[in-house]
Order: sequence, then structure tokens, then C-alpha cells
Amino acid sequence: LTVVLRDSLTFHPGLRLKHGFQQRSAFRRPAKKTDAKRVEEEVVPSHTEASEAWTTKRAVDPPQIIKIPKTPPRNFGRLVKPLVFTVGFTGCTFAAAAIWQYESLKSRVQSYFDELRADWMEKLRPQKQGDFRKEINQWWNSLSEGQRTVTGIIAANVVVYCCWRVPALQRTMLRYFTSDPSASKAVCSSMLLSTFSHYSLLHLAANMYVLWSFSSSAVSMLGPEQFLAVYLSAGVVSTMASYVAKTASGRFGPSLGASGAIMTVLAAVCTKMPEAKLAIIFLPMFTFTAGNALKAIVAMDAAGVVLGWRFFDHAAHLGGALFGIWYIMFGHELIWKNRDSLVRVWHNLRTRGPGGGTLTIMVLV
Repeated sequence: LTVVLRDSLTFHPGLRLKHGFQQRSAFRRPAKKTDAKRVEEEVVPSHTEASEAWTTKRAVDPPQIIKIPKTPPRNFGRLVKPLVFTVGFTGCTFAAAAIWQYESLKSRVQSYFDELRADWMEKLRPQKQGDFRKEINQWWNSLSEGQRTVTGIIAANVVVYCCWRVPALQRTMLRYFTSDPSASKAVCSSMLLSTFSHYSLLHLAANMYVLWSFSSSAVSMLGPEQFLAVYLSAGVVSTMASYVAKTASGRFGPSLGASGAIMTVLAAVCTKMPEAKLAIIFLPMFTFTAGNALKAIVAMDAAGVVLGWRFFDHAAHLGGALFGIWYIMFGHELIWKNRDSLVRVWHNLRTRGPGGGTLTIMVLV
């Protein structure tokens, strides 16, 4: 494998010629010279490998040529299925996030007195020294809401990274956890799974550090439910942008990484708070505004797409950044603010069914 890491990494499996032509011992003996005018027969093998020389006595037929498979044609029809998946997955993700927010609010209201009773019982119960579970709870409670939200995402990325280290899983990982529009199988499911996939430890660490750094601002701005909907949708949308760029340029190859989704989070925060000060981790003395940083990132990825740079999947980065900008400027009003009818339908179904309570006030922000 020739590995070229994108921030959704891109690598191209090398072509291998299979020895489908096996040499056979099918030579014919030359005829005896019974007639002076008779031409001596040629001795030519019926089949030969591409690397073997052709053996003849008089004349040699033109050698057979093994054709290397050409790059898949630029067929934009193959993008219809991924496009439908992108639209459908994005809609279902935001619908699920709206229902989750409703259930979370209802659960908080109904469990308020249960939590008070649990706190009262905890005070009466003798305290255990060195309780590992209590230490974990204290650490968890010390995290911000944004950090608690992305902890599951980081854990999933680490698990997938460990799966890449298992030789027996290499073929499965390559099929389902890398995205490629020319792939005949898993072309849609890999659009999501590849956003949790990293082959390099450095790539994983860099992406997760950026996600952890921007998680508090993003979740405080969007809320945990809306944040997860944006993040998961961004992974699919950025992969779709990569599919379009690869099909248009004819440069196909597997891609993987969470960079497209992380670029959406970064772009959303920078768009919402353009005057915030940012700095590079290795150069903390140099600061710049979030708005200028976003402009530089978009310009660099746009240049990468136009000039055909292939070290990173610049199309996925650019698609993720543009999706983040669009969502803050228009998408929040268009999608999240118009979820009231869906939540109302769900509320009516929940209150009519078993376990329905008396909660009739819905607070949607």
C-alpha cells in the first residue's frame, strides 16, 4: 500500500498483476525433412507468462499484452446514491437530535425529586475512602458539557484506530472504514464510518486535540444534541464533497479521517465568534482572530482542490468548512428552529402511550 494521509487520509492500493497465464508444455516436435520444399514447423508455446520470452525457430507471433486496469471513468451517475444517503442521513440525524432533546428535558424534569432524594441518601451513607467509582464520577463531573459530549466520539475513534492494528481486520477496515466513490460496496456506509477512522497515531492525536479544544465553545453554542447532529451530518457532507471532487478530477482513492467533521465544528465556532483569539499550539506567542484563521483555512483548501494537491483530502476539508459556515448563517434557522412540529407530534405520541406523563410544556431553544 502506498499511504498518503489526508486529514481525511488518502491512500492508494498498488496494482498487482495476477499470473493468470500459466505456462504449458505444449510444444510440437519439428517434422522430419522428407521434402526439401517443406517448411520447418515453428515451435511456439501456446500460453506464456508476461515475464517469459517467446521461443521460436523461424517466426514469432506478436507477444500478448496484459492491460493494466484503467482509472474508473468520470461517471457522475454513481454520485446519486451517496447524495440521497447524505440528504436522508442528515434529516434523520437532526430529527433524532430534536427528539433526544425533548426526552432529555422531560427526563430532567421528572427526575428532579429523585436526584434530591439520592443526594440526601448519599449524605447519610458512610463515605468510602479511595472509592474508584467515586473518583471517576468526580473526574467526569469536573469536565465541561462539551468535553463530556465529545468523550464518546474520541473513544470511538480510538477503538477504530486499534482495529487498524489488527492484521486480520485490514481488509474489512479498508472496505468499510475508508471512503471511495469508485468502490462497488459500502459506498454509503463508509461515508459515515470513515469519519471515525485513522490509520496514523499522529493523525488521530491531532484531530482529537482540535476537537477537544473547540468542544466547549461549540457545545455551549449549540447544545449537546444539536452539536452531535451537526458533527455526524458534517462527516457525511464532507465525504460527499470529497466524492464530487474525486469524480470530477478522475483521481480516485480511499480516504479516511475525522477532519471534515472537525472542520465544520471549527468553522462554526469561528463564524459565530470571529473576534476570538486563537494561537498555534507550538507557537503560542503568535495570536490571530478566529475570522482570519477561517479565511486562511478556506483559501488553502480551495487552492488544494484547484491545484490537485493530494497530501490531504482538501475537498473534504473545504466541504466541512463551508457546511459549518452555512449552518451558522442559515442552517440553524432553517433546520433547528423549524423542528417544533416534529417535536409536537412526538410529544403527542409519547403522552398517549404507556408511561406518558403530565408534562405538556415544551421549551425549545
